[in-house]
Amino acid sequence: MSEPTRIRAPELPDNLDWFNTDEPLTLASQRGKVVLLDFWTYCCINCMHVLPDLLYLENKYPDSLTVIGMHSPKFENEHVGEQVQKAINRHHIRHPVANDPRFQMWRAYGIKAWPSIIFIDPEGYVVGILRGEGRRQQLDELIRKHLDAAEEKGILATSPMPSAVQPEPDTMLQFPGKVLATRNNLYIADSGRNRILETYHDGKVRRIFGSGTPGMLDGKETAAMFSNPQGMTLVGDFLYIADTDNHAIRRIHLKSGDVMTLAGDGKQGRYVADSFREPLDAQLNSPWDLTYYESTLYIAMAGQHQIWRMNLNHLAIERFAGSGREDIVDGPVESACFAQPSGITALENTLYIADSETSAIRVLHIDQGTVSTLVGKGLFDFGDRDGVGREARLQHPVGITVDPERNALWVADTFNSKIKRIDLQTNEVSKFKFGVPLDEPGGMSLFRDKLFIANTNAHQIVMLDLSTRMAEVVNVRESD
Repeated sequence: MSEPTRIRAPELPDNLDWFNTDEPLTLASQRGKVVLLDFWTYCCINCMHVLPDLLYLENKYPDSLTVIGMHSPKFENEHVGEQVQKAINRHHIRHPVANDPRFQMWRAYGIKAWPSIIFIDPEGYVVGILRGEGRRQQLDELIRKHLDAAEEKGILATSPMPSAVQPEPDTMLQFPGKVLATRNNLYIADSGRNRILETYHDGKVRRIFGSGTPGMLDGKETAAMFSNPQGMTLVGDFLYIADTDNHAIRRIHLKSGDVMTLAGDGKQGRYVADSFREPLDAQLNSPWDLTYYESTLYIAMAGQHQIWRMNLNHLAIERFAGSGREDIVDGPVESACFAQPSGITALENTLYIADSETSAIRVLHIDQGTVSTLVGKGLFDFGDRDGVGREARLQHPVGITVDPERNALWVADTFNSKIKRIDLQTNEVSKFKFGVPLDEPGGMSLFRDKLFIANTNAHQIVMLDLSTRMAEVVNVRESD
């Protein structure tokens, strides 16, 4: 019986754009080590979920494993090298990354979907492809097996992974994801620093919640720990937070400064259940934003492509809308489909949702239990076009807020780096131009005429006065 044919891994072309390394890599230079090619695109929540597994493996096999991020961009904005570098830093990626906007490697390896990992053995042969997320244990066992075999053959080579990170400038904020404006305060999800800031409208810091180190720990103010916190909503004396990378809902008692976990056990859930009577046992999946309406917290559960809800009177948490399939499908809440919902806001029995991966704005009628589409067409239909309703095009919007005074929605059209206004009477979508340049804005919040924008990649909060169209960067600073 003949040996199965082994396939030599196709070499990396020399025209890729490289990041996190001093020089372009070749597979030949990594012989003797296991190589993982991680095919990803930085918008994709499933790709984000793979990154902690890769970091775990990089730490476990520092000298015998090389991970190469093969960035195969979905959106136009992801073709741009500067934006890829920002994403690498936002997600704290330490391994080398190559940007492949022409999809040369995708075709060479027969990749069909993000995320996919190609496993290459120490002799340079393809062992197989692992599709989707949740592969840590399988990868760990495969790496161990192939390293042991290489050692037996005497071909094991060890060297540190050839990485050289290019850090962001040391600014007060790092990749702020969401912002919430109240009468007296701004609450800023300083996501890259894993903390929540309470400031005055002029940016002067009053209090800080979270130590700055990623983790999941309850406690008072800076004794607590968050991990990539995002959306927030205020109910009475309580600030509720979507603690995204902890897969949890947290709550700050603003009078005492105490942070406590309301829902989630810190582990990522994958379709474990549709409801949990005990919220602390719930396994959530990358909650990204929150809104409140009539005793209920509504949660944009980005990682599960669903909308969840939590009744704050009896605290049970459950799926409310979305089958879990990533798509754009209208209809009853049970069968409707979302695609990485990342922004949510409420007005009079209606939820408006920024559905990022379909570049869509969805409408959920709470009483009727139905979902419809205001803007958007499909997973690969995006652009930058004004128009009425579904004639318009957005590109991966992440933030949304409602403006009852003007009967409008404000949308952070994230990958177009613009703010869009949607007239709720006519459904007309239009750009709103002003003087401060934006770079992948992730969230916004309105107080009277002031629209506060989390200008994520610029590490800023921008205040836009809607009555004058004057904008300025908020000077976020420690107390004088």
